[in-house]
Amino acid sequence: MRADPPAPDRANLAKLGEQVRRRLAADPSVYKIPVEGADLYAVGGFLDDGECAKLIGMIDAVARPSQTFDYQGGAYRTSYSGDVDTHDSFVRMIERRLSDLLGIPPAWGETFQGQRYLPEQEFREHHDWFDTTAFYWPAEKKRGGQRSWTAMAWLNAVEEGGETAFPRLGISIPPQPGALLIWNNVCPDGSVNPQTLHAALPVKRGVKHVVTKWFRTRPWT
Repeated sequence: MRADPPAPDRANLAKLGEQVRRRLAADPSVYKIPVEGADLYAVGGFLDDGECAKLIGMIDAVARPSQTFDYQGGAYRTSYSGDVDTHDSFVRMIERRLSDLLGIPPAWGETFQGQRYLPEQEFREHHDWFDTTAFYWPAEKKRGGQRSWTAMAWLNAVEEGGETAFPRLGISIPPQPGALLIWNNVCPDGSVNPQTLHAALPVKRGVKHVVTKWFRTRPWT
C-alpha cells in the first residue's frame, strides 16, 4: 500500500481554506461554481477593459518560452510566460485588490505571472500544488511552503479554443475577458486535492492572455 506523501503544511492549509471559503461565501460578487470535489469560484468583471489591455502589454514585454518544475522531455507547456513587474504601482494595486477579495495577506502571494498562448499552444493536465517528494520541495518549503489558492484572470476573448478545463470535475470554461477564476488546491482537511487537475486547452484561433497568482501557506520569499 502506497503511503500518502508528506504534508507539512496540512493544518495551516485546512485553516486557511476555511477562512477563504467563508470570505468568498459572504461576497455577493463571487459565484461558487457547482462542482463536487473542489472549491471553485468565479468573479465576473474583476478587471475592466483598460486594466486587461495594460496587463496584456506588460505580458507581451516579458513573455518567454514557459518552463515547469516537472518537465520530462515532453512539450506539454508550449505557451509563453513571464513575471510582471511587482514594483509597478498598477500591478501592486491589482494584487492588493485580489488579496483583499480572498482575505490572504499580500506577502503570501507569488509574483503575478502572465501567460500568452498562440494558436496550437497549450498547457496540458497538471496540478498547481507541489509534490512534496520531488527534488524541488526543500527549496519551496523554505520559500513559503505549499500552494494554497490559485487565482487566474482572462484578459481577452479568444476566437476559438483556449478553454480552462478541469477534467475530473467535468467542467471546461471558455476565456471571458476580465473574469477571475479561483480554486483551492487542497481539500478541506488540508491534503492536496487531485481533483484540481486542470489544463489550458489548445488555442485554435486567436491569442489568449491570462494572469495567474498563486498563494502559499505563509509569506513567500
